[in-house]
Amino acid sequence: MAWNFSTDPQYQRKLDWVERFCQEKVEPLDYVFPHAVRWPDPVVKAYVRELQQEVKDQGLWAIFLDRELGGPGFGQLRLALLNEVIGRYAGAPSMFGASAPDTGNIEILAAYGTEDQKKRWLEPLLNQDMFSAFSMTEPQGGSDPSLFKTHAVPDGDEWVINGEKWFTSAGRIADLLFVMCTNGMFVVPRATPGVEIMPEPRNHNHIVYRDVRVPLDHLLGPENGARVLAQRRLGGGRIHHAMRTIAQCKLAFDMMCERALSRESHGKIIGEHQMVQEKIAESYAAIKMLRLFVLETAWKIDQTSTLQARTDIAAVKFTMAKVLREVSYNALHILGSLGTTDLTPIQAMYASAPAMGIADGVDEVHKATVARRVLKGYRPHEGYWPTEYIPAKREEAWRRMRPVLDARPDLARVAEEHSPARR
Repeated sequence: MAWNFSTDPQYQRKLDWVERFCQEKVEPLDYVFPHAVRWPDPVVKAYVRELQQEVKDQGLWAIFLDRELGGPGFGQLRLALLNEVIGRYAGAPSMFGASAPDTGNIEILAAYGTEDQKKRWLEPLLNQDMFSAFSMTEPQGGSDPSLFKTHAVPDGDEWVINGEKWFTSAGRIADLLFVMCTNGMFVVPRATPGVEIMPEPRNHNHIVYRDVRVPLDHLLGPENGARVLAQRRLGGGRIHHAMRTIAQCKLAFDMMCERALSRESHGKIIGEHQMVQEKIAESYAAIKMLRLFVLETAWKIDQTSTLQARTDIAAVKFTMAKVLREVSYNALHILGSLGTTDLTPIQAMYASAPAMGIADGVDEVHKATVARRVLKGYRPHEGYWPTEYIPAKREEAWRRMRPVLDARPDLARVAEEHSPARR
């Protein structure tokens, strides 16, 4: 038996350190200096660097990178366990050098970038001297690459990019934009002339690329290779989202249970009401099932590859949005009017659940993908009746048992007497 649900004691000590570090240092910093890693103030930046050095001293910096790409090579399973902790705290991923969208961009730079590109962009991104955004989806085509129109044309020693991108998260404050064109992936500095960021939306930006010129060496990976790079990036991104969703669900669940024991209604604490108990029980089971599914998928990636685990990655992706929506709603309901305000994290969690079902590919696409891939493992039955059609199964059983019954008349007699179909 190879099943083992325990964590390596040495790594568990690391996780315990991470929990203490986040509680004692990261969470207070989040409230006093929100988004501290992006503060330009040198005093704040120096303190952030001190905290990040503690992470590096623990060997936990940029844990998402494989060893061959320059990271610690802990693998997806250990990364899942780490994200269960840091996903609870808004500023923690940045403190560990593991925040989106930089993680995915760093991964494809490390995997496909030239030595010059790594020196120019990878090292600053890893050190958080630069920040990046991923410019993929388009207004008319969503996330379907076959409908993309943004294109790059070579002109002398430059590429000229024209097109529009929609929902480029954090594009307004990024130093680098990873732009997916119909004929390749390009690294575009945000300050490049022709990059026009529309006023709305504020956080997930609409960007027009109008005659944007970048040098030829700003093509990342092979020409016409953008889809391969995007899949490499998005596959890992989806499982990372799921890992952190577990942490958010557990936070909502903790708040739900605490509230259930703290408020009274109709003469008893609300945790004694059966409808409240139902929400707690269903939330508990949903989180447990999601957690085991995510951990198993992470283990599969470690044992094989992101490509070979893509069915489970897709299934995890739409499952996490569903569980987050249900658990956060249950928590909001139990918190009552307080849960509808911005005075706790619950309202933002519940509001983010629909977005989770759209980001990195809508859930419906992933459901269709899972169904198609699962059905490849099956074959249609012959004739009118399914494999489990009982009359046919019974007839086949008698055929298989016939040698035994012929050799043992006493057993055959009993079988004949007690078989309804043969009376």
